[in-house]
Amino acid sequence: MAKTKAAGSTTLGRDSLPKYLGVKLSDGQKAQPGMVLVRQRGTQFFPGKNVKRGGDDTLYALKEGVVKFSTKRKTSFNHSQRIVKMVSVV
Repeated sequence: MAKTKAAGSTTLGRDSLPKYLGVKLSDGQKAQPGMVLVRQRGTQFFPGKNVKRGGDDTLYALKEGVVKFSTKRKTSFNHSQRIVKMVSVV
């Protein structure tokens, strides 16, 4: 008895679609309400002023303005500190 089908069957050729992650609007560009600023997995970028984080960690604008990237020192609950990248709409 054959282990696999005789023809038309292959174990190769299956690949996932690209997720198109990354920064969508750079520093100084104009943003409208609801526009996606950053698509990410996890929190490489944190939301700043007039920016919200979606369920899949996507950052989007709440108000019209100019995109601004900055860094900030963030303190955790166990008092450890790290520098995080913030995205704001000013």
